[in-house]
Amino acid sequence: MTRRILMRATGQARPGQLAELGKTLARSGARLLDINQSVTFGIVSLEAVVALDHEAELESALAATGTDLGLDVQAIQVSAEEYHRWSENQSQPRLIMTLLAPRIPAGILAEVGALTAEHGLTVELIHRLSGREPLDGEAPQQGSCVECWLRGPDADILALREKALALGAAHGVDIALQEDCIWRTHRRLVCFDMDSTLIKAEVIDELARRHGVYDEVAEVTERAMRGELDFQQSFRERMAKLKGLDESVLAEIAAELPLMDGVETLMAQLKRLGYRTAILSGGFTYFARYLQQRLGFDEIHANELVIENGKVTGEVREPIVDADRKALLLREIAEREGIRMEQTIAVGDGANDLKMLAEAGLGIAFRAKPMVRQQARQSISTLGLDAVLYLIGYRQSDLEA
Repeated sequence: MTRRILMRATGQARPGQLAELGKTLARSGARLLDINQSVTFGIVSLEAVVALDHEAELESALAATGTDLGLDVQAIQVSAEEYHRWSENQSQPRLIMTLLAPRIPAGILAEVGALTAEHGLTVELIHRLSGREPLDGEAPQQGSCVECWLRGPDADILALREKALALGAAHGVDIALQEDCIWRTHRRLVCFDMDSTLIKAEVIDELARRHGVYDEVAEVTERAMRGELDFQQSFRERMAKLKGLDESVLAEIAAELPLMDGVETLMAQLKRLGYRTAILSGGFTYFARYLQQRLGFDEIHANELVIENGKVTGEVREPIVDADRKALLLREIAEREGIRMEQTIAVGDGANDLKMLAEAGLGIAFRAKPMVRQQARQSISTLGLDAVLYLIGYRQSDLEA
Protein backbone atom coordinates (compact mmCIF):
# COMPACT_ATOMS: atom_id res chain seq x y z
CA MET A 1 0.00 0.00 0.00
CA THR A 2 1.38 3.41 -0.95
CA ARG A 3 2.36 5.71 1.89
CA ARG A 4 2.69 9.44 1.41
CA ILE A 5 4.97 11.49 3.63
CA LEU A 6 5.53 15.22 3.98
CA MET A 7 9.16 15.95 4.79
CA ARG A 8 9.76 19.37 6.38
CA ALA A 9 13.35 20.51 7.03
CA THR A 10 14.37 23.84 8.61
CA GLY A 11 17.59 25.29 9.92
CA GLN A 12 20.73 27.22 8.99
CA ALA A 13 21.26 26.95 5.24
CA ARG A 14 24.51 25.55 3.89
CA PRO A 15 25.59 23.89 0.62
CA GLY A 16 24.96 20.19 0.19
CA GLN A 17 21.85 19.84 2.33
CA LEU A 18 19.52 19.13 -0.58
CA ALA A 19 21.99 16.56 -1.96
CA GLU A 20 22.17 14.60 1.30
CA LEU A 21 18.42 14.67 1.91
CA GLY A 22 17.92 13.58 -1.71
CA LYS A 23 20.27 10.62 -1.20
CA THR A 24 18.31 9.53 1.88
CA LEU A 25 15.05 9.67 -0.06
CA ALA A 26 16.61 7.77 -2.96
CA ARG A 27 17.94 4.98 -0.72
CA SER A 28 14.41 4.43 0.59
CA GLY A 29 13.02 4.23 -2.96
CA ALA A 30 10.75 7.26 -2.46
CA ARG A 31 9.02 8.97 -5.39
CA LEU A 32 8.93 12.78 -5.40
CA LEU A 33 5.40 14.22 -5.67
CA ASP A 34 6.01 17.89 -4.84
CA ILE A 35 8.80 20.10 -3.48
CA ASN A 36 9.29 23.69 -2.37
CA GLN A 37 12.31 25.44 -0.84
CA SER A 38 13.09 28.99 0.26
CA VAL A 39 15.90 30.70 2.16
CA THR A 40 15.34 33.86 4.23
CA PHE A 41 18.20 35.50 6.13
CA GLY A 42 20.17 32.27 5.92
CA ILE A 43 17.38 30.05 7.27
CA VAL A 44 16.27 27.30 4.87
CA SER A 45 12.76 25.88 4.73
CA LEU A 46 12.40 22.79 2.57
CA GLU A 47 9.19 20.82 2.12
CA ALA A 48 8.73 17.74 -0.04
CA VAL A 49 5.86 15.30 -0.48
CA VAL A 50 7.07 11.80 -1.36
CA ALA A 51 5.44 8.42 -1.91
CA LEU A 52 6.65 4.99 -0.78
CA ASP A 53 5.29 1.88 -2.50
CA HIS A 54 6.93 -0.52 -0.02
CA GLU A 55 7.91 -0.66 3.63
CA ALA A 56 10.96 1.45 4.51
CA GLU A 57 12.17 3.22 7.66
CA LEU A 58 12.24 6.63 6.01
CA GLU A 59 11.30 8.65 9.08
CA SER A 60 14.28 7.56 11.20
CA ALA A 61 16.65 7.86 8.24
CA LEU A 62 15.55 11.44 7.59
CA ALA A 63 15.92 12.35 11.25
CA ALA A 64 19.49 10.98 11.29
CA THR A 65 20.40 12.84 8.09
CA GLY A 66 18.91 16.04 9.52
CA THR A 67 21.04 15.73 12.65
CA ASP A 68 24.19 15.40 10.51
CA LEU A 69 23.17 18.46 8.49
CA GLY A 70 22.16 20.64 11.44
CA LEU A 71 18.53 20.63 10.32
CA ASP A 72 15.30 19.93 12.15
CA VAL A 73 13.64 17.33 9.90
CA GLN A 74 10.07 16.16 10.41
CA ALA A 75 8.40 13.32 8.53
CA ILE A 76 4.61 13.64 8.63
CA GLN A 77 2.27 10.92 7.40
CA VAL A 78 -0.25 12.21 4.83
CA SER A 79 -3.54 10.33 4.77
CA ALA A 80 -5.27 9.40 1.53
CA GLU A 81 -8.03 11.90 2.34
CA GLU A 82 -5.53 14.70 2.97
CA TYR A 83 -3.68 13.90 -0.26
CA HIS A 84 -6.93 13.86 -2.22
CA ARG A 85 -7.94 17.28 -0.84
CA TRP A 86 -4.49 18.67 -1.64
CA SER A 87 -4.65 17.32 -5.20
CA GLU A 88 -8.12 18.79 -5.72
CA ASN A 89 -6.96 22.17 -4.44
CA GLN A 90 -4.05 22.16 -6.90
CA SER A 91 -6.48 21.66 -9.79
CA GLN A 92 -8.57 24.69 -8.83
CA PRO A 93 -8.08 27.99 -10.70
CA ARG A 94 -5.38 30.31 -9.41
CA LEU A 95 -5.75 34.04 -8.86
CA ILE A 96 -2.84 36.46 -8.60
CA MET A 97 -3.22 39.29 -6.10
CA THR A 98 -0.57 42.02 -6.36
CA LEU A 99 -0.01 44.62 -3.63
CA LEU A 100 1.84 47.80 -4.67
CA ALA A 101 2.78 50.93 -2.70
CA PRO A 102 5.82 53.05 -1.85
CA ARG A 103 5.84 50.94 1.32
CA ILE A 104 3.41 48.15 2.22
CA PRO A 105 2.15 48.36 5.82
CA ALA A 106 2.28 45.05 7.68
CA GLY A 107 -1.24 45.63 9.01
CA ILE A 108 -2.77 45.05 5.60
CA LEU A 109 -1.77 41.37 5.70
CA ALA A 110 -4.41 40.51 8.29
CA GLU A 111 -7.13 42.18 6.24
CA VAL A 112 -5.97 40.57 3.00
CA GLY A 113 -6.00 37.21 4.79
CA ALA A 114 -9.51 37.82 6.09
CA LEU A 115 -10.73 38.97 2.67
CA THR A 116 -9.36 35.93 0.84
CA ALA A 117 -10.72 33.58 3.50
CA GLU A 118 -14.15 35.21 3.18
CA HIS A 119 -14.14 34.20 -0.50
CA GLY A 120 -12.96 30.66 0.22
CA LEU A 121 -9.46 31.21 -1.12
CA THR A 122 -6.23 29.77 0.26
CA VAL A 123 -3.03 31.83 0.09
CA GLU A 124 -0.73 29.34 -1.61
CA LEU A 125 2.39 31.48 -1.97
CA ILE A 126 3.54 35.02 -1.16
CA HIS A 127 6.71 36.44 -2.65
CA ARG A 128 8.26 39.84 -3.19
CA LEU A 129 8.78 41.26 -6.68
CA SER A 130 10.32 44.59 -5.69
CA GLY A 131 13.91 45.21 -4.61
CA ARG A 132 14.94 45.22 -0.98
CA GLU A 133 14.68 48.31 1.18
CA PRO A 134 18.04 50.14 1.42
CA LEU A 135 19.96 49.96 4.70
CA ASP A 136 19.31 53.66 5.35
CA GLY A 137 15.57 52.91 5.58
CA GLU A 138 14.56 54.90 2.51
CA ALA A 139 11.67 53.56 0.45
CA PRO A 140 12.82 51.42 -2.52
CA GLN A 141 13.17 53.51 -5.67
CA GLN A 142 10.69 51.36 -7.62
CA GLY A 143 8.35 51.03 -4.64
CA SER A 144 7.28 47.86 -2.85
CA CYS A 145 5.43 44.99 -4.46
CA VAL A 146 4.26 41.65 -3.07
CA GLU A 147 2.53 38.99 -5.16
CA CYS A 148 0.12 36.48 -3.60
CA TRP A 149 -1.03 33.28 -5.30
CA LEU A 150 -4.56 32.32 -4.32
CA ARG A 151 -6.44 29.09 -4.93
CA GLY A 152 -9.97 28.00 -4.23
CA PRO A 153 -13.31 27.14 -5.77
CA ASP A 154 -14.84 29.57 -8.21
CA ALA A 155 -14.77 32.93 -6.45
CA ASP A 156 -16.89 35.97 -7.25
CA ILE A 157 -14.01 37.91 -8.79
CA LEU A 158 -16.00 41.12 -9.30
CA ALA A 159 -17.05 41.22 -5.65
CA LEU A 160 -13.53 40.33 -4.50
CA ARG A 161 -12.00 43.04 -6.70
CA GLU A 162 -14.46 45.65 -5.39
CA LYS A 163 -13.62 44.83 -1.78
CA ALA A 164 -9.89 44.71 -2.55
CA LEU A 165 -10.10 48.17 -4.14
CA ALA A 166 -11.76 49.59 -1.01
CA LEU A 167 -9.27 47.82 1.26
CA GLY A 168 -6.32 49.14 -0.71
CA ALA A 169 -7.68 52.69 -0.69
CA ALA A 170 -7.96 52.58 3.11
CA HIS A 171 -4.28 51.63 3.42
CA GLY A 172 -2.81 53.63 0.52
CA VAL A 173 -2.00 50.41 -1.34
CA ASP A 174 -2.94 49.35 -4.87
CA ILE A 175 -4.38 45.83 -4.90
CA ALA A 176 -4.63 44.24 -8.34
CA LEU A 177 -6.35 40.92 -9.01
CA GLN A 178 -5.76 38.79 -12.10
CA GLU A 179 -6.78 35.31 -13.18
CA ASP A 180 -3.63 33.28 -13.70
CA CYS A 181 -3.14 31.90 -17.19
CA ILE A 182 -0.37 31.12 -19.65
CA TRP A 183 -0.64 34.60 -21.18
CA ARG A 184 -0.09 36.53 -17.93
CA THR A 185 3.69 36.52 -18.30
CA HIS A 186 3.68 36.35 -22.11
CA ARG A 187 2.27 39.72 -23.12
CA ARG A 188 3.65 41.21 -26.34
CA LEU A 189 1.88 44.51 -27.07
CA VAL A 190 1.47 47.54 -24.78
CA CYS A 191 -0.71 50.49 -25.85
CA PHE A 192 -0.78 53.77 -23.92
CA ASP A 193 -2.97 56.80 -23.69
CA MET A 194 -0.78 59.92 -23.76
CA ASP A 195 -2.14 62.90 -21.80
CA SER A 196 -2.00 62.36 -18.00
CA THR A 197 -0.63 58.86 -18.65
CA LEU A 198 2.72 59.21 -20.44
CA ILE A 199 2.95 62.90 -19.55
CA LYS A 200 1.83 64.93 -16.55
CA ALA A 201 -0.30 67.29 -18.60
CA GLU A 202 -3.36 67.63 -20.79
CA VAL A 203 -1.90 69.17 -23.93
CA ILE A 204 -5.14 70.79 -25.10
CA ASP A 205 -5.31 72.66 -21.78
CA GLU A 206 -1.72 73.86 -22.22
CA LEU A 207 -2.50 75.07 -25.74
CA ALA A 208 -5.61 76.87 -24.47
CA ARG A 209 -3.61 78.62 -21.73
CA ARG A 210 -1.07 79.90 -24.26
CA HIS A 211 -3.89 81.08 -26.54
CA GLY A 212 -5.78 82.82 -23.71
CA VAL A 213 -8.90 80.63 -23.97
CA TYR A 214 -8.34 78.22 -21.09
CA ASP A 215 -11.56 79.13 -19.23
CA GLU A 216 -13.64 78.68 -22.39
CA VAL A 217 -12.08 75.28 -23.13
CA ALA A 218 -12.52 74.21 -19.48
CA GLU A 219 -16.22 75.10 -19.67
CA VAL A 220 -16.66 72.81 -22.70
CA THR A 221 -14.80 70.03 -20.86
CA GLU A 222 -17.12 70.45 -17.87
CA ARG A 223 -20.19 70.16 -20.10
CA ALA A 224 -18.80 66.95 -21.56
CA MET A 225 -18.22 65.55 -18.06
CA ARG A 226 -21.87 66.32 -17.22
CA GLY A 227 -22.90 64.27 -20.25
CA GLU A 228 -24.18 67.23 -22.27
CA LEU A 229 -21.68 66.55 -25.09
CA ASP A 230 -20.07 63.37 -26.36
CA PHE A 231 -16.31 63.18 -26.89
CA GLN A 232 -16.35 64.14 -30.55
CA GLN A 233 -18.65 67.12 -29.98
CA SER A 234 -16.61 68.43 -27.07
CA PHE A 235 -13.35 67.82 -28.90
CA ARG A 236 -14.48 69.81 -31.94
CA GLU A 237 -15.74 72.67 -29.77
CA ARG A 238 -12.47 72.85 -27.86
CA MET A 239 -10.43 72.66 -31.05
CA ALA A 240 -12.38 75.53 -32.59
CA LYS A 241 -11.29 77.79 -29.75
CA LEU A 242 -7.63 77.19 -30.66
CA LYS A 243 -8.04 78.71 -34.12
CA GLY A 244 -5.23 81.13 -34.89
CA LEU A 245 -2.70 79.70 -32.39
CA ASP A 246 0.84 80.11 -33.72
CA GLU A 247 2.57 76.86 -34.71
CA SER A 248 5.70 77.89 -32.80
CA VAL A 249 3.77 77.42 -29.54
CA LEU A 250 3.47 73.69 -30.30
CA ALA A 251 7.26 73.29 -30.40
CA GLU A 252 7.66 75.24 -27.16
CA ILE A 253 5.11 73.07 -25.33
CA ALA A 254 6.56 69.84 -26.76
CA ALA A 255 10.02 70.72 -25.46
CA GLU A 256 8.61 71.29 -21.97
CA LEU A 257 6.35 68.23 -21.68
CA PRO A 258 6.72 66.77 -18.16
CA LEU A 259 7.16 63.01 -18.43
CA MET A 260 5.17 60.76 -16.10
CA ASP A 261 7.07 59.16 -13.22
CA GLY A 262 8.64 55.86 -14.28
CA VAL A 263 7.89 56.16 -18.01
CA GLU A 264 11.54 56.20 -19.09
CA THR A 265 12.34 53.13 -16.99
CA LEU A 266 9.27 51.31 -18.28
CA MET A 267 9.98 52.05 -21.94
CA ALA A 268 13.63 51.05 -21.64
CA GLN A 269 12.62 47.70 -20.13
CA LEU A 270 9.79 47.03 -22.60
CA LYS A 271 12.15 47.64 -25.52
CA ARG A 272 14.81 45.44 -23.91
CA LEU A 273 12.25 42.65 -23.41
CA GLY A 274 10.98 42.82 -26.98
CA TYR A 275 7.48 44.28 -26.48
CA ARG A 276 5.78 46.26 -29.22
CA THR A 277 4.61 49.64 -27.94
CA ALA A 278 2.12 52.16 -29.25
CA ILE A 279 0.51 55.47 -28.30
CA LEU A 280 -3.28 55.55 -28.82
CA SER A 281 -4.26 59.09 -27.92
CA GLY A 282 -7.14 61.50 -28.23
CA GLY A 283 -4.42 64.16 -28.16
CA PHE A 284 -2.27 65.28 -31.06
CA THR A 285 0.24 63.53 -33.31
CA TYR A 286 2.59 66.54 -33.01
CA PHE A 287 3.25 65.67 -29.36
CA ALA A 288 2.93 61.88 -29.74
CA ARG A 289 5.66 62.04 -32.41
CA TYR A 290 7.87 63.96 -30.01
CA LEU A 291 7.43 61.21 -27.38
CA GLN A 292 8.04 58.54 -30.03
CA GLN A 293 11.40 60.09 -30.90
CA ARG A 294 12.33 60.56 -27.24
CA LEU A 295 11.17 57.23 -25.80
CA GLY A 296 11.16 54.86 -28.78
CA PHE A 297 7.50 53.91 -29.31
CA ASP A 298 7.01 51.63 -32.30
CA GLU A 299 3.94 53.46 -33.54
CA ILE A 300 1.61 56.34 -32.72
CA HIS A 301 -2.06 57.01 -33.43
CA ALA A 302 -3.50 60.40 -32.45
CA ASN A 303 -5.33 63.39 -33.93
CA GLU A 304 -3.62 65.35 -36.71
CA LEU A 305 -3.87 69.11 -36.29
CA VAL A 306 -4.59 71.06 -39.47
CA ILE A 307 -2.04 73.89 -39.72
CA GLU A 308 -2.09 76.49 -42.50
CA ASN A 309 0.34 79.36 -42.94
CA GLY A 310 1.92 78.63 -39.58
CA LYS A 311 -1.40 78.83 -37.70
CA VAL A 312 -3.67 76.23 -36.10
CA THR A 313 -6.96 76.22 -38.01
CA GLY A 314 -9.03 74.75 -35.18
CA GLU A 315 -9.67 71.57 -37.17
CA VAL A 316 -8.23 68.04 -37.17
CA ARG A 317 -8.07 65.45 -39.91
CA GLU A 318 -10.47 62.52 -39.80
CA PRO A 319 -10.85 60.06 -38.23
CA ILE A 320 -10.91 61.46 -34.69
CA VAL A 321 -9.33 59.15 -32.13
CA ASP A 322 -12.07 58.61 -29.57
CA ALA A 323 -12.89 55.71 -27.23
CA ASP A 324 -14.23 53.46 -29.99
CA ARG A 325 -11.27 54.13 -32.26
CA LYS A 326 -8.77 53.41 -29.48
CA ALA A 327 -10.33 49.99 -28.93
CA LEU A 328 -10.40 49.39 -32.70
CA LEU A 329 -6.74 50.37 -33.09
CA LEU A 330 -5.73 48.02 -30.29
CA ARG A 331 -7.45 45.12 -32.04
CA GLU A 332 -6.04 46.08 -35.46
CA ILE A 333 -2.44 46.33 -34.23
CA ALA A 334 -2.71 42.98 -32.46
CA GLU A 335 -4.16 41.29 -35.56
CA ARG A 336 -1.56 42.86 -37.86
CA GLU A 337 1.32 41.74 -35.60
CA GLY A 338 -0.08 38.25 -35.06
CA ILE A 339 -0.64 38.86 -31.34
CA ARG A 340 -3.53 37.34 -29.40
CA MET A 341 -5.73 39.81 -27.52
CA GLU A 342 -4.85 37.98 -24.29
CA GLN A 343 -1.26 39.14 -24.90
CA THR A 344 -2.16 42.84 -25.07
CA ILE A 345 -1.88 45.49 -22.38
CA ALA A 346 -3.62 48.88 -22.40
CA VAL A 347 -2.86 51.73 -20.00
CA GLY A 348 -4.89 54.93 -19.63
CA ASP A 349 -6.47 57.33 -17.17
CA GLY A 350 -9.70 58.64 -18.66
CA ALA A 351 -13.25 57.56 -19.41
CA ASN A 352 -12.37 57.50 -23.13
CA ASP A 353 -9.82 54.76 -22.33
CA LEU A 354 -12.30 52.34 -20.74
CA LYS A 355 -13.23 50.53 -23.96
CA MET A 356 -9.54 50.04 -24.78
CA LEU A 357 -8.86 48.79 -21.24
CA ALA A 358 -11.77 46.36 -21.49
CA GLU A 359 -10.55 44.96 -24.83
CA ALA A 360 -6.98 44.35 -23.66
CA GLY A 361 -5.82 41.16 -21.99
CA LEU A 362 -4.56 43.38 -19.16
CA GLY A 363 -6.27 46.78 -18.84
CA ILE A 364 -4.71 49.18 -16.32
CA ALA A 365 -6.21 52.47 -15.13
CA PHE A 366 -3.22 54.63 -14.22
CA ARG A 367 -3.68 57.46 -11.67
CA ALA A 368 -7.24 57.62 -12.87
CA LYS A 369 -10.37 59.23 -11.49
CA PRO A 370 -12.44 57.06 -9.09
CA MET A 371 -15.04 56.19 -11.73
CA VAL A 372 -12.38 54.88 -14.10
CA ARG A 373 -10.57 52.94 -11.35
CA GLN A 374 -13.89 51.36 -10.36
CA GLN A 375 -14.67 50.16 -13.88
CA ALA A 376 -11.18 49.07 -14.93
CA ARG A 377 -10.05 45.57 -14.00
CA GLN A 378 -6.68 46.80 -12.66
CA SER A 379 -5.40 50.14 -11.42
CA ILE A 380 -2.16 51.75 -10.28
CA SER A 381 -2.26 54.99 -8.31
CA THR A 382 0.52 54.80 -5.71
CA LEU A 383 3.60 54.16 -7.89
CA GLY A 384 5.05 55.30 -11.20
CA LEU A 385 4.27 53.93 -14.64
CA ASP A 386 7.07 51.35 -14.38
CA ALA A 387 4.91 49.48 -11.82
CA VAL A 388 3.19 48.01 -14.91
CA LEU A 389 6.14 45.59 -14.97
CA TYR A 390 5.07 44.18 -11.59
CA LEU A 391 1.59 43.41 -12.91
CA ILE A 392 3.19 41.44 -15.76
CA GLY A 393 5.04 39.45 -13.08
CA TYR A 394 8.61 40.72 -13.43
CA ARG A 395 10.90 40.84 -10.40
CA GLN A 396 13.06 43.92 -9.89
CA SER A 397 16.12 41.68 -9.62
CA ASP A 398 15.36 40.18 -13.05
CA LEU A 399 15.12 43.62 -14.63
CA GLU A 400 18.46 44.69 -13.16
CA ALA A 401 20.29 41.63 -14.49
